[in-house]
Amino acid sequence: MTPRHRRPFTRRTLLAGLGGAVVAAPAVAALAPHALAETTGSTTGTTGNKAAPKAAAPLPLTLVNNSGSFGNASVHVYVVGNADGRQVRLTPEGTLAPVALSDNGPDGFTDYAISLAGGGETRLSLPYMSGRIYVSLGAKLKFKVVADGAGRPALQYPAGWVASDPNYGVLHDCAEFTYNASGMFCNTTMVDMFSVPLSIRLTGAKDQTTGTLREGGRAAAFAAVREVPEFARLVVDDTRIIAPGHGLDAGLFDADYFAPYIDEVWSTYTGKDLRVTTNAGTFTGRVRGERLSFTGPAGVSFGKPSTRDVLFCDGALAAPNDGTTGPVAAILGAGFNRSTLVSSAAQPTADAASFYRAGLTNHYAKAMHAATQDGKAYGFAFDDVADFASYIQDTAPTGLRLTLTPF
Repeated sequence: MTPRHRRPFTRRTLLAGLGGAVVAAPAVAALAPHALAETTGSTTGTTGNKAAPKAAAPLPLTLVNNSGSFGNASVHVYVVGNADGRQVRLTPEGTLAPVALSDNGPDGFTDYAISLAGGGETRLSLPYMSGRIYVSLGAKLKFKVVADGAGRPALQYPAGWVASDPNYGVLHDCAEFTYNASGMFCNTTMVDMFSVPLSIRLTGAKDQTTGTLREGGRAAAFAAVREVPEFARLVVDDTRIIAPGHGLDAGLFDADYFAPYIDEVWSTYTGKDLRVTTNAGTFTGRVRGERLSFTGPAGVSFGKPSTRDVLFCDGALAAPNDGTTGPVAAILGAGFNRSTLVSSAAQPTADAASFYRAGLTNHYAKAMHAATQDGKAYGFAFDDVADFASYIQDTAPTGLRLTLTPF
């Protein structure tokens, strides 16, 4: 599996259209850079060509509760996302139903929960769609259907990092996926927050598993983040850890945290070259006039990013899907979060032992990676650079298994 800046089907294409779902929910708007793509049976590749449509083949989806802390009756599952230009949800019968304003009950929220079987595994059928599999423990989630800017039904998603969100007190988490004629592309994500240990297993041409926490991994992650004073306020009791970007927006994280490291990067590459290698070739950059400017396959340049830009891999580090600026931005974003830009003038670095070694680093992402058995996690948006994300894919899938693993 190739890294983000070289992989034709990336998380950016997998997750590119949730914005319509959050128009009426400003608190959720930060999800837009990694939102849910439409699924129409086409292939998103480097050429942009569409594959011939194929008949949608339902994929067996198995849900397993090995949490050890909650019985099946206390676990609620939601499969929501996009298909054929509409926002949809999966019914317990394995069909897709478009979300509708009339789905909101007297309390103003929908009940799209799928209950687990009374015991053992729960089996569903997953049609072509792109979306998220949410799990909530102990209480149901409150999704709300609203009208988007064009008057179409759109679903407001939980925002567990916002204290005023109706789901803030509910223990919940999610995995992300796109299933279409090209295959299954899925990940466990900590980009927004981390709460529930989840593992995904994808069978097909290969048998792959990712996201599994090592024994005691959840408690270790909570402890590791608590131990760093600048990050400690991101831990919400024993419920979740909020990603630092959202923490910054909520006033829980220093808006200038990365400023000294950003200054050091700019100073370092005022006097020497930074080489960034992508699928398009090698770009050579230096800071000139306060911009980090690259020559190579194309001329690209970046203004000095803020801490928020680094944490969200956005703003000055925004990555358009253009094959040049985008891949370089992704690698820079990874280098800032992993604090490898000063120590190595050749990027991306693929030696995990060199990541997060600086005192000033993304300690949240560091804790997420340390907690998993395979060392892979989605601790920030470009964590798949050099293939370190909890992401798996298969072009001939035969089954997807989502497991709630022990707390």
